[in-house]
Amino acid sequence: MKNYGKFVSGLLVAWFLFALFASALQLFKNDSNRFGVAVAIAALAPILLFFLWFTASRSFRQFTLSLDPAILASLQAWRIVGFTFVLLEAHRVLPAVFALPAGYGDMAIGATAAFAAWKLATPANRNAFVIWQVLGIADLVTAVTLGTTAFLLSPHDASMVPLTLLPLSIIPTFLVPLFLIFHVICIAQAKSWEVASRRTRPIVGPAQPAAL
Repeated sequence: MKNYGKFVSGLLVAWFLFALFASALQLFKNDSNRFGVAVAIAALAPILLFFLWFTASRSFRQFTLSLDPAILASLQAWRIVGFTFVLLEAHRVLPAVFALPAGYGDMAIGATAAFAAWKLATPANRNAFVIWQVLGIADLVTAVTLGTTAFLLSPHDASMVPLTLLPLSIIPTFLVPLFLIFHVICIAQAKSWEVASRRTRPIVGPAQPAAL
């Protein structure tokens, strides 16, 4: 497990550096007022790789399920920075149709991350923990969908180009897929809690007559 931890940590660093340098080279820049193909590939490739690896490798699956769900949930607190979307919309830098739902949605998840981590990340609160994870995924999917279609929904509003340039480009190319992967891992962990509880549940049957 230690080797997996070092290897995955290295992959995360390499992924972040790729997103950073590609953004610095303006490889993600898209003047067509939407995320564009480059951003889509950068965001979807790590997610697909994770799902393939998780499905095909039992050892990797065991590693991910061994991670602390409280820590994974608490890392979502970074999404409180969604308030920057709201501020940028107020200054007409980002379109309202994207910035307001994405900003307030991220702020809601970020503000409740500590509660989810320390109160819900237990087998006893499994259902509430899963619901919170699903809401977090829904917020990310909504933000990506609105970011992709903003030029159609509000063609005369501000452009989405700033999200394809540094520093905002790190959000769709690194943070969004990473947070989504964290949500998926937490849901998989919660499912294992249910299986474990069923296996350890005592079998209750009719009382046996005492031996004579």
